[in-house]
Amino acid sequence: MKDPRDIIRRPLVTEKSTDLMEEKKYVFEVDKRANKTEIKQAVEQIFGVKVAKVNTINVKGKKKRFGRYQGFTSNRKKAIVQLTDDSKSIEIFEA
Repeated sequence: MKDPRDIIRRPLVTEKSTDLMEEKKYVFEVDKRANKTEIKQAVEQIFGVKVAKVNTINVKGKKKRFGRYQGFTSNRKKAIVQLTDDSKSIEIFEA
């Protein structure tokens, strides 16, 4: 089995993902090859919570320019993780 920290790359903190936290939904950037079951197990191991469901989104890279050179940002995969009602919340950043 893979190490859970290789599957979950980083949390994605945006205005939209911050609003989802009130509904016990958390957004992470994950490994492109990871499936929903692996993501669920990794989040449960790292944070010690119960996961109800996982939604995944493949995000294509955007076209970017730097002067006369152009290329693409890398493709990535996002996962929206829904926790169960009786589960504790994930403290991504303590304010």
